[in-house]
Amino acid sequence: MANNYDNAAHFYDQLSQLVFGKALVNAQVYLLQFVPPGSNLLIVGGGTGWILEELTRLHHGGLSITYVELSAKMVALSKQKNTGNNEVKFINSAIEDADLTTGYDIIITPFLFDNFKQPHANKVFSQLNALLTPNGLWLYADFELNGKWWQSALLKTMHLFFKLLCRVEASKLPEVKALWDQNRYQQVQSKGFFGGFIRSAVYEKLM
Repeated sequence: MANNYDNAAHFYDQLSQLVFGKALVNAQVYLLQFVPPGSNLLIVGGGTGWILEELTRLHHGGLSITYVELSAKMVALSKQKNTGNNEVKFINSAIEDADLTTGYDIIITPFLFDNFKQPHANKVFSQLNALLTPNGLWLYADFELNGKWWQSALLKTMHLFFKLLCRVEASKLPEVKALWDQNRYQQVQSKGFFGGFIRSAVYEKLM
């Protein structure tokens, strides 16, 4: 199955730290300050689940979390995390196949879209947009090219590695920025990490 990280589940976090240090973690932790108490939130592609423990440090209870992850091994690791008194529903599925209802206050997509070819990215964006409430926040972290030669070289290496190991479909980054404008979002905050190769952004869905 394409974009399934089962084969990397048990070393993914260690590999990411070897290459990026704490940048991938910091980019996601930065976003969590924008999660209000009592939120109903959707996390798509959460990986090994460490982000659940970071959320629990900020909110020991009161959150309703839907956690969608394609890799069964990643879900198994995520279920071992401390989630405090927060309610967590785990769904082992591709996001486009998940049976979800509308009404999420927060959507978090950590390094999700870099796996997709453009048509797939468009489809997933449209689906998630429909699930987010008006004035809800979309917390986004992913890779971004800004003209530095090493970024393109590193991205190509990453895509090739994970294409072989996890059947990642993408060979380049999809164009996501335009989708925010087309669907009436306002950027609230943005921060770069790892020389600008990683970008975290907070988008508000306008009425």
